[in-house]
Amino acid sequence: METSKNTILVPFDFTEIANNAVEHAILVSKQLDADILLLHIVKKDTMVSEQEKQLMERAESIKSKWGVLPKTLVREGTIFKTINEVVEELNCLLVVMGTHGMKGLQKLTGSWALKVIVGSQIPYLVVQAPPKHDQYNKVVFPIDYKTENKEKLKWVDFINKMFDTKTHIFATASKEGILDSRTKANVVFSKRFMEEKNIDYELTLSEGESSFSQETIQYAEKIDADMVLIMTTRDISFHDYVLGAYEQYIIANNSQIPVLVINPRTDLMKYGYGGFG
Repeated sequence: METSKNTILVPFDFTEIANNAVEHAILVSKQLDADILLLHIVKKDTMVSEQEKQLMERAESIKSKWGVLPKTLVREGTIFKTINEVVEELNCLLVVMGTHGMKGLQKLTGSWALKVIVGSQIPYLVVQAPPKHDQYNKVVFPIDYKTENKEKLKWVDFINKMFDTKTHIFATASKEGILDSRTKANVVFSKRFMEEKNIDYELTLSEGESSFSQETIQYAEKIDADMVLIMTTRDISFHDYVLGAYEQYIIANNSQIPVLVINPRTDLMKYGYGGFG
């Protein structure tokens, strides 16, 4: 299967949550003039033919409802490998994946929920509910001490060019409102970047009363954010997968706020963003 346009991949399992992912994919596709590809994964080759028919019927239903006809693809495989294999084959721009929150992530991939995302060369937009608005207006950009924070800025710029968003920088601080030196350096760098790119932003410090992940979601809910943008931890460990890393808490947030998840890469500009700079 070949595509001549930009492609947004939606893993599709015929659930309402998958339909929610399609709605988000449509919202983004209109800004990028991109195709949407529904990918359904089956356990056996003998199931492919029957599922292809059902998936094409669902694509027609999506066209009737939203005016967009997705492409369809059924593959034998596993969610751990097949999604990212198709991403690489078709040079996709983005994966929009639906989840039922923490319960759904566990149901979908067990304690390896992040493995699917961490193995990707492109961002995953993880969603639980339909879009709240007809575009993304407010994006929360959490900042801590990690060097990966700077890589997220490319995607802040990308999203801003698509939707003219306001970026809400949310920086981790102590109860006294003090930033550690590395976090402060990241904040200063980020502010300078956004000013140079003419990105509308606002800076808020965490209260330091609970975990940074909890306070990030509380803040996002308070301002009615459309998206939280996070970077996975470089070289994430098996220990993180099993116990639930910072990223997994954000991804599976109870507020059902969409999360754009980006993996730290030295060659990031080759994928997605580089095509629209």
